[in-house]
Amino acid sequence: MLNWANQFNICCFLDNHQYRLPHQEIECLAGAGAVSKIAAPAGRAFLQLQHFLDNNNDWLFGHLAYDLKNETEQLTSGNPDHIHFPDLLFFVPEVVIILRQNELSVGAFHQHEQIAQNILNADIPLTGAAAKTGDIQSRFTRQEYIATVQQLQKHILRGDCYEINFCQEFYMEAAEIDPLRVYQALGQESPNPFSSYYRVNNQYLLCASPERYLKKNGSTLISQPIKGTSQRHRHSKAHDELSKQGLLNSAKDRAENIMTVDLVRNDLSRVCIEGSVKVEELFGIYAFPQVYQMISTISGKLPENIPVTDVFKATFPMGSMTGAPKRRVMELIEQYERTKRGLFSGAVGYITPEKNMDFNVVIRSILYNALTHYLSFQTGSAITYYSNPVQEHEECLLKAAAIKKVLNG
Repeated sequence: MLNWANQFNICCFLDNHQYRLPHQEIECLAGAGAVSKIAAPAGRAFLQLQHFLDNNNDWLFGHLAYDLKNETEQLTSGNPDHIHFPDLLFFVPEVVIILRQNELSVGAFHQHEQIAQNILNADIPLTGAAAKTGDIQSRFTRQEYIATVQQLQKHILRGDCYEINFCQEFYMEAAEIDPLRVYQALGQESPNPFSSYYRVNNQYLLCASPERYLKKNGSTLISQPIKGTSQRHRHSKAHDELSKQGLLNSAKDRAENIMTVDLVRNDLSRVCIEGSVKVEELFGIYAFPQVYQMISTISGKLPENIPVTDVFKATFPMGSMTGAPKRRVMELIEQYERTKRGLFSGAVGYITPEKNMDFNVVIRSILYNALTHYLSFQTGSAITYYSNPVQEHEECLLKAAAIKKVLNG
């Protein structure tokens, strides 16, 4: 599916990697080619998207970039952007491909059987290097990162906020990669249930995300924020179990998680029926190849005929990638981070003709501009007053480990 879809200038491939998690139904889903599309900067982007939805009762694939915050909260972005994804882009695909456990479905305007056969016969290149890259650089030295965290903790002490997601960019210039093969290598090293390969002409997202932003199924809305990370020890069951139990019992991680849950509950309450928002699971511990993650699930019931864009405007950007209170921490993120987030900490996903949808959180991801040969990936962590700046830095490096391993071959 992926090799076939990559022939198109625009494609979106979403991979569950065979996880059997609650609220997961499709193994792989792809939209390839664009019958029509919309790309818009923050300002009137959601209004334009709603017009596009009204005029296209079809499948839509696409993304919301973090800097749509400038529309939802009347903020600004002044940091440099080296990848240049639009703030919002959605497209109606020429072909939709759905892979379930025992079934491949092809949605197209014609030649369904031929497309299915072409997918099954698609060449899978296996030779040559996936990446030719130089040194991975960081926008912050270790000392600068620690000093910035300490500065953010002063804001918390003053009462400006009580939790903030602070991120740093790792990058390479003059990078030469085969995006498809790098994505496949990333999937082998770090298979996660919200992975995506997303191509818009010469811009690529290679994503190994474990986190869901939003899922809408009928009137049910679900969000599953992640807050809390501990390292896996795959060569020692005893150490691995200690790490898992340590995360479950960590007062710091539980505090971060509950803060984010409260924020998401508040966001969902802005669009859901009064009294319907509930926490289905609190402090769930889930195993992934490199890490354990603490995940909570919040759900609510939507009123009939509520526009999809109203749901986005009420909940985006997601609380796990901002902090609380949301508006103030996004001002501090703009002040202290050194790169525009762009598609990082945004969302990629799909909307069905029935206006159901599912979107991930863009984390654990490589962003690549094939025209400028600029490659970027960002990692972050939740900063509270009780955070240890050195440990927060180590958490960022842990989250970056799989990507660095793939890029270094």
